[in-house]
Amino acid sequence: MQPVIYKLGNNNFSVDISNNRIDFLDTRFYITESGQYVPSVTTILTAYPKSAAFYEWLKKVGEDADTIRDEAGMRGSTVHKLTEAYDEGQEVRLIDDSGYIAYKLAEWNMFEKYVEFRRRFPLDIIHTELHLSSDHLGFAGTLDRVVRFRDRNLILDIKTANNLHEHYWLQLAAYEKLLAEKQPELPIDGYAILWLNAQTRTDGKGDAVQGKGWQLVERKAEDKVNDWPRFEATKTLWLAENNAMKPRQTTYQLSHQLNKVS
Repeated sequence: MQPVIYKLGNNNFSVDISNNRIDFLDTRFYITESGQYVPSVTTILTAYPKSAAFYEWLKKVGEDADTIRDEAGMRGSTVHKLTEAYDEGQEVRLIDDSGYIAYKLAEWNMFEKYVEFRRRFPLDIIHTELHLSSDHLGFAGTLDRVVRFRDRNLILDIKTANNLHEHYWLQLAAYEKLLAEKQPELPIDGYAILWLNAQTRTDGKGDAVQGKGWQLVERKAEDKVNDWPRFEATKTLWLAENNAMKPRQTTYQLSHQLNKVS
């Protein structure tokens, strides 16, 4: 039996029942079916060039950049967990059993935008938090959602950032390649981002899928054709700089028993 990859919080781990072992992996790496370690799509995309706007932002915030980045990452992670629980049919509550507010209001505000999207625009969820890895492609990733929406199968990524960065589309192009390899029987018609921090102020017109502060943005076909080649180029650059990088790993046995001496 091959090790199976799981996710706990922000950590990846694999469970190998046959060898009585659990491995907690560096979040930058996943384990493939053959047992090899490959980088995540988002790790590879750290090699994608930063925009001029990024350096202007970095100059403005200075030493606070790491703190702002980490807080944004935690907010995004929390919102993802809330939406996942909601899609699983769980009751998601702002107030915990002790009567305390369980989430920051910015997190809850984005979650409510997701709830509005789900209530206004019916869809069927095919996959939630789908973990895929490939020896052939040499990378891995976690797809937020694969959905059936308006008679089309879409890879859907949930974003909470202040802006939709160009490398997000390269991320989705890589996910599309992973899904095509692992589930070729599932045709994919495109990919889109559900942006929960958009600047929209109305519900939009016509076929627009949006509300106040959120928007579904699908990648246009004419732009989509360039996403995969750009990801491949970024991967080549990342490998040139990080080919010797190995994951940090902590291993535990799944069980222990004292052998008593008779």
